[in-house]
Amino acid sequence: MDRVAVLSGSSLFDMLSNDELAAIASLASEVPVTAGQVLFEEGELGDSIYVVVQGEVEVTRRDSTGSPACIATLGPQQFFGEMSLIDKEYRSATVRARTACELLHFTSDNLTSFRKHHRDGFTLIVINIARMLSARLREANVRGAR
Repeated sequence: MDRVAVLSGSSLFDMLSNDELAAIASLASEVPVTAGQVLFEEGELGDSIYVVVQGEVEVTRRDSTGSPACIATLGPQQFFGEMSLIDKEYRSATVRARTACELLHFTSDNLTSFRKHHRDGFTLIVINIARMLSARLREANVRGAR
């Protein structure tokens, strides 16, 4: 897998230089996932983020009756798990593989290591996370207004 090529296509890494992309790519762990496998559950403590290389994952939250409701389906080059990196809180959703997947996994320690040597790149990643969180919140607001 060409990790740099995968990451360069993800909005999480927009505007990073080739050197920064190579550095962050070297910190990732490759995670193969089988269809139906749960990556994490709503309510678990989280400290990592994933980028989908191939396959699809489904993001669900419990509704008012306690039943899981799909809020998003994510595919290649999209990312998830970012909220727990930012706020160090419990996972707000469950993520399950819809298909067999290949993921890249970054822990908060990976990102701390990256920050020590690539401050500008780290800042861009945080800005990109903020952009995605804002877009997802706007989407949720539109859905809620219907």
